[in-house]
Amino acid sequence: MALTPSTMLPLGTRAPDFQLPDTSGKMISLWDFAEAPAMLVIFMCNHCPYVKHVRTELARMTAEFKDKGVAVVGINSNDVTSYPEDSPERMREEIAAAGYTFPYLCDSTQEVAKAYRAACTPDFFLFDGQCRLVYRGQMDDSRPGNGKPVTGADLWAAVNAVLSGQPVSPDQKPSIGCNIKWKPGNEPKY
Repeated sequence: MALTPSTMLPLGTRAPDFQLPDTSGKMISLWDFAEAPAMLVIFMCNHCPYVKHVRTELARMTAEFKDKGVAVVGINSNDVTSYPEDSPERMREEIAAAGYTFPYLCDSTQEVAKAYRAACTPDFFLFDGQCRLVYRGQMDDSRPGNGKPVTGADLWAAVNAVLSGQPVSPDQKPSIGCNIKWKPGNEPKY
């Protein structure tokens, strides 16, 4: 497991478009969420201990976000040939086991991860109602083994700021987790 920080895509970046299948094969696009006041894009996977560490709180808080009108999508960009536990079939199992209420999408070409400059799992990108990046970074200070509780505090603060029309603090800490499992020869330059 290579530990990798997020790349901290520049704030204000327009959300890169995507059209990806969910675990049933239904195509989901960025523009399916055009009316949302905010959109959270999470690069994640099934096997990463950093994602497993936040799994319960992630399911709970994203359900609350959705109740507030925030669009949420999870994207798995890992190479499923080398990491079959991240296959669409296993993703379906993870949705049920974790209680995720958001679409969990398959980025088999890894092009969407590259467009977002995603580097780790989990990697969080929050966009405002104009699809401009207002937050990228950690969910909170908790990490496997550091004894800090999983609260989602950093992500909650950003979402609440967007929903109340306030600026999101530019003091943002990178997310840390497992590196995205790139297909051989497909590793990005960042």
